[in-house]
Amino acid sequence: MRAFELGHTTGDDGMPVSIKVRVTSGCFHREHSPQAYALIDEQLYSMPPDAALAFEEHESGPELLVLLALATSGLGLAKSVVDLLIAIIQARREGIARGDTPADPVELIVRRMDGDWFREEVVLRIGHREGVDRAEIETLLEDAIKRLAADNPSDR
Repeated sequence: MRAFELGHTTGDDGMPVSIKVRVTSGCFHREHSPQAYALIDEQLYSMPPDAALAFEEHESGPELLVLLALATSGLGLAKSVVDLLIAIIQARREGIARGDTPADPVELIVRRMDGDWFREEVVLRIGHREGVDRAEIETLLEDAIKRLAADNPSDR
């Protein structure tokens, strides 16, 4: 996260966050989920080249490092980022249907660092048989991001 933050100018007009799709048990990476990652790669290749994000692979699941733009109405989550998150969750479900293992649920997690301060919020837990409601996921993400942005560690 530090390297991403250093590589992207934030100033007063943005906030870097990590949005992670983490498996609750087992693994969610290319070795065990090749079908899902083939679908994820398709979505990644369709991302706009100027997207202020980085895609990181971990054994526990993919992570998006995102620079959120401050707008007059608050922090804005780009449509392309939400599309990618939805694609990752759907790819997990489709990959399991095509033979990927294991099939444990995933959690959608938002994290923020500010100096030495670190906080994360579990936004949603979803199993591979559950449907994906884009509006619900977008609302839950935005609410969690607003809470993280409002929580100032220096106020403690």
